[in-house]
Amino acid sequence: MPKALPVIDMSAPVCCAPVAAGPIDDAAALEVALRLKAIADPVRVKLMSLLLTSALGEENSGDLAAAVAVSESTASHHLRVLREAGLVESERRGMNTFHRARRDALSALCVVLDPNCCR
Repeated sequence: MPKALPVIDMSAPVCCAPVAAGPIDDAAALEVALRLKAIADPVRVKLMSLLLTSALGEENSGDLAAAVAVSESTASHHLRVLREAGLVESERRGMNTFHRARRDALSALCVVLDPNCCR
């Protein structure tokens, strides 16, 4: 049976010294790894791409599911993983749920991986 990773609060953007600054501690490595694991799926990468390039800044679950050619339940599963990793925000409005990319969380992850990335 696979070893379960510990549960940590990932609602805030990752905040630790850049990986290239020197060896990082176990807690920081876990924070980075869990966020990378969350986007390490082709459907999730496509969902993030759609959310980041949305003209409205947000999209509903049904439209996202259709755009990546998966069922709404499958899209909801992937969006939940991204939300739990702090990379996506979701808001229920009536019968629809709208999702937005958390650019601050993505920028923080980029800086942790490479502090020169966004300059």
